[in-house]
Parts: sequence; C-alpha cells; structure tokens
Amino acid sequence: MTIIGRRVEQKMLAARLATNEPELIAVYGRRRVGKTYLVRTFLKDTIVFEFTGIHEATMKIQLENFSQALQLATKSPVALAIPANWLQAFMMLESFISTLPSDKPAVIFFDEFPWIESRKSGFLQAFDHWWNAFASKRPNLKVIICGSAASWMIDKIINNRGGLHNRVTQTIRLLPFTLAETQQYLQSKGVILDQYSQLQLYMAMGGIPHYLRNINPGESTAQIIDRLCFTKDGPLKNEFNNLYKSLFAHSENHELVIRALASKGLGLNRNEIITECSFTSGGTTSRILQELEESGFITRYIPFQKNTNESIYKLSDEYSLFYLKFIEHAKDITDGAWLRQFGTPAYIIWSGFAFESVCQKHVLQIRRKLGIEGVLTNSSTWRHIPGKGTQGAQIDLLLDRQDRCINMCEMKFSSSEFVIDKKYAAELDMKVNVFRAETGTKKTIFPTMITTYGARRNEYYLGRIQAEILMEDLFT
Repeated sequence: MTIIGRRVEQKMLAARLATNEPELIAVYGRRRVGKTYLVRTFLKDTIVFEFTGIHEATMKIQLENFSQALQLATKSPVALAIPANWLQAFMMLESFISTLPSDKPAVIFFDEFPWIESRKSGFLQAFDHWWNAFASKRPNLKVIICGSAASWMIDKIINNRGGLHNRVTQTIRLLPFTLAETQQYLQSKGVILDQYSQLQLYMAMGGIPHYLRNINPGESTAQIIDRLCFTKDGPLKNEFNNLYKSLFAHSENHELVIRALASKGLGLNRNEIITECSFTSGGTTSRILQELEESGFITRYIPFQKNTNESIYKLSDEYSLFYLKFIEHAKDITDGAWLRQFGTPAYIIWSGFAFESVCQKHVLQIRRKLGIEGVLTNSSTWRHIPGKGTQGAQIDLLLDRQDRCINMCEMKFSSSEFVIDKKYAAELDMKVNVFRAETGTKKTIFPTMITTYGARRNEYYLGRIQAEILMEDLFT
C-alpha cells in the first residue's frame, strides 16, 4: 500500500518516531479524509496495539471491544477478561507494554478517540492518569490518538487544562487532497481523465480519499457522478445523512448552518447566520461555527481592512454543497441524470460558486503561478453593500501583497475559452473603482483572471487584465 501526498505529515510522524522520548500525537480531520489509512500505512511496522472506538456505544461495549483489541495484540489464544472500568483497562495495557522490547519504537494507536468517551465513563480521566503515571516515562512509547470530531480533539486534548495540559507533542490536522494529489490518486487507480473532468469531480465531492476510491477506470465524469450520487445504492446518495451526525452532538444545528451557507454563495457573517438559522444564543452559534470550521466544512474569511468580528463564513465542503443543490431532492435517477443538468440555471450557478471554492483552497498554487510564493501575502474577501448613490461590489479573492500590490481575482468556470465582453469589462472597472474609493488603498491593483481554459485576448482583455491563472496551474 502506498501513501498519496501527505509528505509533510509523513515527515512529522517520522521525526516523532525517531526521538528517544515518549510522544503523544493528536491526528484530526473531517470524516473520510484518510487519517486512519495514513497512520496504519506509515506506521504499520511499529503499531503494537490498536483500539478503535465505537460510535454511540455504551461503556460496557467499549470495554469489551478494548479486551478484544488487547487479545489481538497479545496474540492470546483465549479471550481476555473484560475490564470493569477504564483504570483497570489501562492497567492491562501497561502489563502488555511492559513485555515489549524497550530499544525500539512502540506505537499505541487509539482511533476514533472521541467515541470512546461515553457519558460518565471516566475514560478521559483514566487515559490522563495512564499517560502521566506510565506512558510518559517510557522513551520508546509513541501514543497516537485520532479523531474525526475535530472540535472535541482540540477542546479535550490539545487545549486540555487538566492533566493533559501541554502533553501533546505533535498535532496533525489532515486536510482533503489538493487537485494535484487527487490527480495522483486517480492515476494510481488507473483512472484516466483530463484535468477539466477531474476538476468537475473535485467540485462535486472534494478531495476526500474515501469518496475518490469509489471511482472506476473507464467511466466519464458524468457516469461517475451518476453512479455515486444518483443511483439507488450510490455511496454518496445518503452520505450527508450520516456525515454530521457522526461528528457532532445536536448535529441538526450544524446542518442548519450548512444549509444556510449553501443557499448564500457569497457567504454570511455571524449575525446573518443567527438570523437565517433562528438561533437565540450567540454562544451556541460560536461553538457551532468553531466546530464546523475546525472540521473543515466551512471557512472563515476576514474581509479586507476588517477584523475577526466581521468575518464572513462560506461553505467549503464540496460534497455538502453538491448534495443540497442536486442530490437531496433528485427525482431523476436514470442513466444520464447528471448530464441532463448541464447548462441548466442551477448547474451554472453551482459551478460558479464551486469553482470559486476550489480556487480559494488553492491560493498557494495561485501565488506560485503569479511568482509571489515568497512574498508575504494575505488572502481575503471584500464586499461593499450599496448605499444611497453608491454601487455595491463583491470580490471573492484578494491577494494583498507586502510589495504594495493587490491581485483582485475574478474566478470564472467555463467549458471553453472565457470571453470578456463590454458589459463584463464595465463591471470589472466598477469593482476596481468602488474598491479603491471605499478602501482608500494606495496600492497597485492587478485585475487577475482565474479560468479553466484562459480568457480571450480581445479589446476588453488587453490593458485591463494584468495576470492570468489557468486550470492547469491549480494542479501544480
């Protein structure tokens, strides 16, 4: 088994494995992003014990599961006793670890760690005690805790104020594949698709390895999306129903936020979200937004010249947007269901917002193409709500550079060369003028086009567009 991408994460794990000190490593990221695969594959020769929590299971069932995992690790031919509580369970684990050689790394892997902590189970307190009293004294021990509930991992482990305070030696947040990693993954599966087709797939399901693994060679993008999303047994047809429930308590509130942001492609600020979702508690809203952001479903953007209190939130999970726009209420589940969406108003609106989201996730690649990878740059959004006698304007990606230049990015998804006409040229000029007037910036503004196949060099392009990014640049 090979690992696609994840170079930085592999270096982190290798470095921690090589130390002569005990390590407590926290790996987190959204469901299906490949956390377990990374740990199991990269550390397969050093894992001596692996225990996976069961979602919504009782303490009794979790302890039975622990006993079976320990039996597997010890290679015992007979079933081990089921511990009465977690303190006893960790004493059993100590006994096993004490039999291992102390001169080579031993990895203890707890997967779906948040699921083990059932109400009043005492698991976290027992783990805390086990780490401080035993594990932290064994230089060869490398303990990895992994979880999809990112906010739980951060609150309870990384920012723990009790016995685990400052005990985590390495945090790894695993993100979805980039376009380049997605291309590499598909090639490893023998899937041959051009970059436009891969981009369409990415816009529909994101760079989630578990989703991509269902793609078969020899299928077109339309066939793949039809089979995965619109057939009766398609693996992504009902994924949304399980996605948030498996991660968050009271997930119905999280879904409300996702649905609100899906209906507002330009994004919403915190107060607008409270209004849209009919929330009454500001504190509850803050927690929900933090949990969704840490899990990678939404992204917070600080508008140009604004502070964090004026942040705009956007839905950044491609699959959730695609599901709510097309799958949830789909009545057409026959062959070619997705192909028949092409060209419809709903498809055009969705593809525009989905492409913008992909571009915003690939700012590093955009900067690289612009030759400003080494220049300190802040990426942000900006919008001006029209007042009396003024025009409104929305800019979804601004690259504010330390060299006194700003790339004002326009992102356009098209199946062919994009053409700037007189009307759109006037709109671009208006955006530049309103932006300069309302912000008072003295920096040079470079209107920048980000398109699939480029923009035609006509009279409205020349002298107006200062830089251009193509779809192929996002795959670097």
